[in-house]
Amino acid sequence: MRVLFLFLDGVGLGLDDPEHNPFAAVHMPALQRLLDGGRLLAEHAPSESARATLLPLDACLGVHGLPQSATGQAALLTGKNIPAELGYHYGPKPNPEVAALIKNGNVFSHLQANGKKAAFLNAYPPGYFEAIRSGRRLYAAIPQAVVSAGIPLRRDEDLRAGQAISADFTGEGWRTHLNLNDTPTITDCQAGERLARLAEPYDFAFFEYWLSDYAGHSQSMTEAAKLLAAIDQVLDGLLRSWDDESGLVLLTSDHGNLEDLSTRRHTNNPVPALLIGAPGIRRTFATGLQDLTDIAPAILNLLLD
Repeated sequence: MRVLFLFLDGVGLGLDDPEHNPFAAVHMPALQRLLDGGRLLAEHAPSESARATLLPLDACLGVHGLPQSATGQAALLTGKNIPAELGYHYGPKPNPEVAALIKNGNVFSHLQANGKKAAFLNAYPPGYFEAIRSGRRLYAAIPQAVVSAGIPLRRDEDLRAGQAISADFTGEGWRTHLNLNDTPTITDCQAGERLARLAEPYDFAFFEYWLSDYAGHSQSMTEAAKLLAAIDQVLDGLLRSWDDESGLVLLTSDHGNLEDLSTRRHTNNPVPALLIGAPGIRRTFATGLQDLTDIAPAILNLLLD
């Protein structure tokens, strides 16, 4: 049994409003086939198809204000109501209090301690490691959880060897934004196929996609449409390559944003929990899923039972 966690930052379940919600406006054929014509919209959750289950998860966690990345991701990774413990939502990067709670135990460290193999599939460019070493940059919540579990972050040499995936799926961003012009590139569909292949040796594999949150803040329907088309192609490649009987693909988020381009801010909408796999596996995992804090316990229950 294995789990591939596909994390999309800043994706909530919004209204069927094509003017402001790209998930209502953009055709996503792979996703819509998966959901029997459904979309990532509030009115379609909960729902179930032959291969997938879509559930809404509360991202507010009983705390006043709009959910934020650091505390939302920490809740996903630890199973603890981090915003409630602190009394506030916080982000984008963890403050010392959030970082300490992540280091104190998270899904990566718990699995490692129980003899399971966990992996983080993102590649980071050379400049990232130098910025971390110099103190110019702080770890975000997810890489903080990874390194605190003793798992090394993947580097440019891993990307070149086909053993990692860049944050934009294809590697093109390393060329255009980082001037790393010899970076090998792949298609979005090939990125989905690579996700399935790289996850295969592990009990738990995780990929983080943060461009969805950036697109929400930009409020550009054009950019959002490009991004959703890319995500759909990744899903297409992944769905063609994933063996449903071998485990579960989990797609979820930390807070809403991209689903409402009428505002630059995050939203208090629920986030999707999209489960892909055999019906029995999905049924076991979905039991009791209501908010962000339920994700880590569900992963541990599935993999450690």
